[in-house]
Amino acid sequence: QVQLVESGGGLVQAGGSLRLSCAASGRHFSNYVMGWFRQAPGKGREFVAAINGKGDSTDYADSMKGRFTISRDNAKNTVYLQMNSLKPEDTAVYYCNAQYFAGNYWGQGTQVTVSS
Repeated sequence: QVQLVESGGGLVQAGGSLRLSCAASGRHFSNYVMGWFRQAPGKGREFVAAINGKGDSTDYADSMKGRFTISRDNAKNTVYLQMNSLKPEDTAVYYCNAQYFAGNYWGQGTQVTVSS
């Protein structure tokens, strides 16, 4: 079982930045594919970004490319999402995700609100 705890959400003005963190349990963190997803009010959960176990391969949703950066620190069992140039439409609950073999794990989410 993998437990994920997100932090770093909050209220920010449009154009501002936030960095989300997700701390993961387990001894095999460097084998986890980690990702971020988000869910805005009244909408489905959507993919934001993902990073492989070594941290040398990343993927982003088109609308986040150039503004968001995913990274990880395997020594700290933590994955990050640096979000710059935030827009009101980025307002959502952001969820951390871990994939490890057949397991798919989710954090409880952290709220990000971008005011115009």
